[in-house]
Amino acid sequence: MTAPPGPARKLLTDAQEAEVRAARGAASETRRASVPALEEILYEPIPVLDHGFLRVIDYMGDDAAITQAARVSYGRGTKQVHEDRGLVRYLMRHRHTTPFEMCEIKYHVKLPIFVARQWIRHRTANVNEYSARYSILDREFYVPAPEHLAAQSASNRQGRGEVLEGEEAAEALALLRGDAERAYDSYERMLNRDESGEVLDADRQGLARELARMNLPVNFYTQWYWKTDLHNLLRFLSLRADPHAQHEIRAYADAMLDTVKRWVPLAYEAFADYAMGSVSLSSQGLDVVRRMLDGEEVTQETSGLSPREWRELMDSLRPGG
Repeated sequence: MTAPPGPARKLLTDAQEAEVRAARGAASETRRASVPALEEILYEPIPVLDHGFLRVIDYMGDDAAITQAARVSYGRGTKQVHEDRGLVRYLMRHRHTTPFEMCEIKYHVKLPIFVARQWIRHRTANVNEYSARYSILDREFYVPAPEHLAAQSASNRQGRGEVLEGEEAAEALALLRGDAERAYDSYERMLNRDESGEVLDADRQGLARELARMNLPVNFYTQWYWKTDLHNLLRFLSLRADPHAQHEIRAYADAMLDTVKRWVPLAYEAFADYAMGSVSLSSQGLDVVRRMLDGEEVTQETSGLSPREWRELMDSLRPGG
C-alpha cells in the first residue's frame, strides 16, 4: 500500500504543511457527531506509491448516522433490532444502500495521472483537480518498484504476468525515468520557467501553460479533492481494493480502507464480511452447490455452466478462494 521504509520523504508543500498545522491547531466545539479515531489522522498525509499520498480533509456522520437513517426510513419494523451492529449488518447483507449515503467523506489525493484516469470512471463523487493551465506541475513522476515491474499477462488482456528481472528490468526502469526527465526538461523549456516559477531566459516569452503540459506523460502526479458518500465509497473499494485491480490504484484503495475502518467500524466490518470476503453465485452456480451438498458428483459438463463459469465457481469454493 504505502512506500517502503526508508528516509522520511516530504509529502506536502510548505504551504500545505502550514495549512495542516493551522487546521490541527484549531479547536472548535460542535454538536455534530465526531469520530476520535478518524480525528487522529485528520489532514495528515498517508504515503502511497513513491510520491503520492491520501489524506482525510473532512467527513460527516458515523455508524450511528447509518442506523438513525434506517430507523427513520423503516420505522416500527426495525425496533426488533436492538443493537446498531446487527442493523448495520442487516442493511449491508440485504443491500439496503440508502442509509449508507447519509455519511460523507472528503479526501485530498496525490496520484499519477494514469491512476486518476482510471479513478475518474467512478462518476459518483464531487471532484476538483489541480489545473496545469494555472499552475506549474512538479518534477514528480511515478516509477514502479522492481517487484511491480511485470510483463503483460498471457491470459489477461488488462493484467500483469511475471515480474521482469535482470537487464530487461533495468532497461525498462531506465526508459521510464529517462523519458519522464526529458519530458519535464522540455516542459520547463517551453514554459521558460522552472518549478518555482522563476524565468529561465529573460529574452524569451515562453509557451502558454495549457499548451506546454501536452508533452508530459501520464506517470506524472496530479492532485485532487474527492468527496463522496459512504455507499459509493464502498462500491469504489469493492472494485479497486480487489486483488484483480491494478496495483497502483489498489494501493490507494487499501489506504482508504484503513480510513473507513477508523471512521465507521461497524460498516467496515459488515462490508469486509458481505462484500470483500464474500462470493456471489448465479442461480445455476447455487444449484450446483446444492447438488454437491446432496452428494451428487457434478462435473462441468453436467453443471450447465460454461468452462469459465465452472472454473470460477470451483476456485471460489476452494479454501482461500
